[in-house]
Amino acid sequence: MELIHRNLLIGIHDALQETFFEKNKYADKVIERLLKAHKKWGSQDRAVVSEIFYNIIRWKKRLEYYMGEGVKPGNIYKLILAYLLWSKTKYKKFEEFDGIKTADILKKLEKTSFPSKAIQHSVPEWLAETMEKELGSDWEKEMIALNEQAPTVLRANTLKTSVHELVNELREEQVESFPLKKYPDAVQLEEKKNVFLTSAFKDGLFEVQDASSQKIGEMLDVQDGMRVVDACAGAGGKTLHLAALMKNKGQIIALDIYNWKLAELKRRAKRAGAHNIETRVIEDNKVIKRLHGKADRVLIDAPCSGLGVLKRNPDSKWKIDQDFIDRIKNEQQQILQDYSKMLKIGGKMVYATCSVLPSENNEQVASFLKNNPEYTLIREENIMPSEGYDGFYMALIQRME
Repeated sequence: MELIHRNLLIGIHDALQETFFEKNKYADKVIERLLKAHKKWGSQDRAVVSEIFYNIIRWKKRLEYYMGEGVKPGNIYKLILAYLLWSKTKYKKFEEFDGIKTADILKKLEKTSFPSKAIQHSVPEWLAETMEKELGSDWEKEMIALNEQAPTVLRANTLKTSVHELVNELREEQVESFPLKKYPDAVQLEEKKNVFLTSAFKDGLFEVQDASSQKIGEMLDVQDGMRVVDACAGAGGKTLHLAALMKNKGQIIALDIYNWKLAELKRRAKRAGAHNIETRVIEDNKVIKRLHGKADRVLIDAPCSGLGVLKRNPDSKWKIDQDFIDRIKNEQQQILQDYSKMLKIGGKMVYATCSVLPSENNEQVASFLKNNPEYTLIREENIMPSEGYDGFYMALIQRME
């Protein structure tokens, strides 16, 4: 029996077209919409579509090499065929593949070496150069890890349950999972499942949050009753973790420049039973100034290149460029400079990114500390993708005077 039928093929084609050629269309949202639009597809079909879609995005540059040309709107079916041949996926001779010279692709597939490391690891040439420059010979090891599929990790919401109870609860809903050593609130799924359909999710017993990401909230060392500012809160994954660590006591002020992200945070907080969160939109710098010297803890989960999370967002490597990274580094330094002023004397902050580049991480912290001697580094941690989960950097900094 073939693994892929024509409806799935057309769905994958349209989703890839949208992701590659429509502005501001991101793979996770594109696939979500596609699966919602095809409610009749069974769970196996949905899994096959997601896997092929993400793998083609992940391996686009290598597949272009097998195709003998770059991807453009008119050759998406050729791209899909190159993937099916490379991955030895069973398929029918669809009419969409008519006219494509299969023999040429198969000839390329026989080759065991590649013209460049960028083609081998399927990254843009500029990114291969940047990663090699910043990570040295380790960049290939990290890129191999980043081309793997990310495991699904949940964070047990300790306001409502425990890790042990969550594992049992999920088992009752036919979702097998296990606790992770060294990550007190983490639970990993045995295999990919749509956990958002479970009553455990609807009841707010967990959030989907990578194991590395869960370390950030822990590093901030929050205590009950503190005033904590999450300065780049987004939709609130780490904010909700902080609320659980604080046992709903004290105050968390969640800031973001986007109101729609904070609206999503409010929805998530309600489901999680997190009552100590107040959201504020950063409309101007007065919002930050009003908080100067008032926070016991500040979390700066800074905007970054996202190169540590390519396992789950492989499309981002095709959407960013060196100019973007240079701009984001300036933004990171500005955010560190401005937001650190919210700390009380004696207060602590965490600067974190989901990047693997030292220029976005420890070099940013070193530059900040050099210009601001009243702050001191307590500790920092660099988690690389080759360790099994997302790549993250985090530094704990204290304001001394």
